[in-house]
Amino acid sequence: MARLSPDSELAHLFAQLPRAGRVDWIGVRPARDVPMRELERVEAHDGAGLAGDRYTLSRSGSGKRGITLLQAEHLPAIAALSGHAAILPATLRRNLVVSGIPLVALKDRRFRIGEVLLEGTGPCDPCSRMEDALGQGGYNAMRGHGGICARILRGGDIRLGDAVIAVEEGA
Repeated sequence: MARLSPDSELAHLFAQLPRAGRVDWIGVRPARDVPMRELERVEAHDGAGLAGDRYTLSRSGSGKRGITLLQAEHLPAIAALSGHAAILPATLRRNLVVSGIPLVALKDRRFRIGEVLLEGTGPCDPCSRMEDALGQGGYNAMRGHGGICARILRGGDIRLGDAVIAVEEGA
């Protein structure tokens, strides 16, 4: 998408968020093909990822995918589209599940979660493992509902219940 003029009406609309969000679930995966570990608190490392997560442990930095976030309000949609009564957050292999703020509005923006400063880098598209996790059609059930990836600009702790707040440019 072309960069919007900061004075345009569309840029103004993009900047307006109804309220702060909230962290509802935290998880890391210490190695490939192992279950997610559910946590109450996790440490985010600048330019790398989350303590105890396989991406942080296996690389010198995870760049644009330092942390993955999923919209809590999308869990019922994913469940319905994949033929399940409910879906547990760990099934979808994202690091955070947040509610109350539209994650798509944080793409290409800076935001805070607790003391951590992040920048939304793009969509977190589903992978082929969703077929195993959700059954046939699981990949397509996740399309458009996979959340976003973010880069960790300033690390610190993220805790359950922390606010998710968009940050103004330059802050």
